[in-house]
Amino acid sequence: MKESSGAQTGLPPAQGEEEHSALALANTAIALPGEQTVDFLGTPAQANGWLVERGLAPAHADVQEMCAALLRSLREQIRSLFASRAAGVPALPAAVAAINDAMTRVPTAPLLQWDDKTGPYRTPPHPTTAIVEHALATLAADAADLLTSSEAERLTACASTPCNRFLLRQGRRHWCSVRCGDRARAARAYARRTRAEVG
Repeated sequence: MKESSGAQTGLPPAQGEEEHSALALANTAIALPGEQTVDFLGTPAQANGWLVERGLAPAHADVQEMCAALLRSLREQIRSLFASRAAGVPALPAAVAAINDAMTRVPTAPLLQWDDKTGPYRTPPHPTTAIVEHALATLAADAADLLTSSEAERLTACASTPCNRFLLRQGRRHWCSVRCGDRARAARAYARRTRAEVG
C-alpha cells in the first residue's frame, strides 16, 4: 500500500471519536481507495501533534520515535480488541494484556534505583516518557471503558471497503462518513446492474 498525506483525507471524525479518545486512536491508521493508507502517527512529530490535539500532552512534549512506536503499538492492540468486539469473537489475550499493561505501567512515585558506588536513590522517569505513559494509560482506560459499557453494542467497523475505521453505530448507519456511505451504495448499485446484465 502507498502512504498518502494525512492532512488530505477529508474525512470527518467517525461517530463516537469525540467522546472516546481510544476510538480516535484506533482510527489514526486509515485505508483509502487505490490501496493508499494514511497514518496520523507515522512520525514522532505527527504523534506529538495528535497527543496535543487530544489534550494528552503539552505542545513541548517532543515525542521521539520510541514513544511514537509505543502509541502505534497500543493503537494496533485497541484495533484488535475493537475488531473482536464488533465481530463477536474472543479477543486475543495479548491485546487484553497490552491494555492492562498500559493502564498499570504509569508510576505514581519516583522509582528506586541503585548505584553500585553511591547506593540507593530515587528518580522520576524521563519527562517525555512519563507524559506518553500517562497518555497511553488514559487511552487504554478509555478503550476498556468503551468495551465494557453499553455503548460497546454499537461498536462496529465501517461497512465500506476498503475503509478500516471503527465507529459507534447510530440506527442503521454502518459507515464512518457520508463518503463511505456513498461509496458502499454505489458499489451495491453497480453489483445489481452487473447481475441484471448477466442474468
